[in-house]
Amino acid sequence: MVPARFHVEVVKDCIRFGKNVLTPSYVSNEMKELDGAAKEAGIIIMNEIGLDPGIDHMSAKKILDEIEAEGGEIFQFESFTGGLLAPESENNPWKYKFTWNPRNVVLAGQGGAAKFIHNKQYKYIPYTKLFRRTEFIDIDGYGRFEGYANRDSLKYRSIYGLENIDTIYRGTLRRVGFCRAWDVFVQLGCTDDSYVIEGSEHMTKREYINSFLRYNRHDSVELKLRHYLKIDEDDTLWEKLEWLGLFDSEPVNLGKDGTPAQMLQKILKDKWSLSDEDKDMIVMWHKFGYYLNGKKFGIESSMVHIGKDQVYTAMSDTVGYPVAICAEMILNGTIQSKGVQLPTHAEIYNPVLDKLSEYGIKFNEKKVNDPITAE
Repeated sequence: MVPARFHVEVVKDCIRFGKNVLTPSYVSNEMKELDGAAKEAGIIIMNEIGLDPGIDHMSAKKILDEIEAEGGEIFQFESFTGGLLAPESENNPWKYKFTWNPRNVVLAGQGGAAKFIHNKQYKYIPYTKLFRRTEFIDIDGYGRFEGYANRDSLKYRSIYGLENIDTIYRGTLRRVGFCRAWDVFVQLGCTDDSYVIEGSEHMTKREYINSFLRYNRHDSVELKLRHYLKIDEDDTLWEKLEWLGLFDSEPVNLGKDGTPAQMLQKILKDKWSLSDEDKDMIVMWHKFGYYLNGKKFGIESSMVHIGKDQVYTAMSDTVGYPVAICAEMILNGTIQSKGVQLPTHAEIYNPVLDKLSEYGIKFNEKKVNDPITAE
């Protein structure tokens, strides 16, 4: 329950006292350096055993290993995950509300270009273009989604043993239309967290948006924004912006020394918090392309899990269950591995995935036609 930056210090004490550790957080380089000490202490430090990272590793590695066991050669792997609203709760133009850390949503994609490899060519998407370079994904029974690239897909080549793969791409899922609307905030500068807005404690939502636009004593905020980003009056994107109340003359109520990103987060949190009747939904989708006996094959694997209510959410299920299942396996001796680990080995992912299916978290697989895409 402590912030990730303190995990290494906690783990050092666990090594000292011979206590096993499980965390759904990403494994850091500092954590990896404790591998030898953990093995010497006879403990396991299991990292990335949540949803994403976690279930994504296990479900993907299971299929990748099965393909390789058949003698297949994998040339394509794509993976997307999204925390969204259940279809019955998509009750606003964005079809979205916060189901996870709001700050992470506002700052998503920052910190460098998204990088991946496509048909043996390295590709890079700068933050300013990230939400306009999306892929469309259809999932049976749940309709169409769009995905934008995660920051670094290339590191998963070594994690999954795919160093020579032609295509590897990981991303985040939203409903179609979300990314184009979110790009408005990116282009305005609303997601910047590097400086403080003067007078933020007294600023209204309308003044906040106006602070990023050119001064013009004759034109309204709405007109200036439309001209700046070339948004037509009948564009459905405009409905999303108006629904957030961005042009209202009511205070943001954040307090002083607010950054643009913090102020945007406050505005969104007022509108994107789950109501009592809302349910959330986790969507995960993998695509695999491989050669077998000289022929090309493709597999799509998808998982959709809908929460019960605001307490027993799909997000809490998919992050919490893998940790609990893995903890039980360590306690009863099913897992014998020691040191710093990820759940990418069959002795871990097979029993965890089997148990998850008992809780309704399971994947559907289907064969697809030629998975090769254009350059």
